[in-house]
Amino acid sequence: MTHSVSHTSIAHAAEQAQQWVNELAKDLDWNEQSAFRLLKSVLHALRDWLSPEEMADLSAQLPTLIRGIYFEAWNSAEPAWERKKRDFVICVRNGFGYEPEIDLDKSIGAVFRLLDRHISHGEIVQVRNSMKKSLRQLWPED
Repeated sequence: MTHSVSHTSIAHAAEQAQQWVNELAKDLDWNEQSAFRLLKSVLHALRDWLSPEEMADLSAQLPTLIRGIYFEAWNSAEPAWERKKRDFVICVRNGFGYEPEIDLDKSIGAVFRLLDRHISHGEIVQVRNSMKKSLRQLWPED
């Protein structure tokens, strides 16, 4: 017996991912392509920042295609860097590319606000609490 993923669930997964990107693009007044690149860069930096347990907990709350982006090119043997706010921003910039006219701190904050809207409050609190204070400044509390 073969199992097939229904077309509706694929369409729904694509729709959900698209909704996240659209929301971020609207929040930042950017085009979708830049919003997608930023979302991916912040998710990757966040993933590499968290403990394996937190990383897994957060991934469980992400929509299917966003979870795929989150784990893309993941290497569990990544060396741990000093977890300072500056390092996080550099990590995002490395993934996103350098664009001098973009306020990266503000843009990262927009991604965190997007996560706030879509992920359970309990999980967000856990993720924020596992971060250094300096990095939490990027994650605005509502």
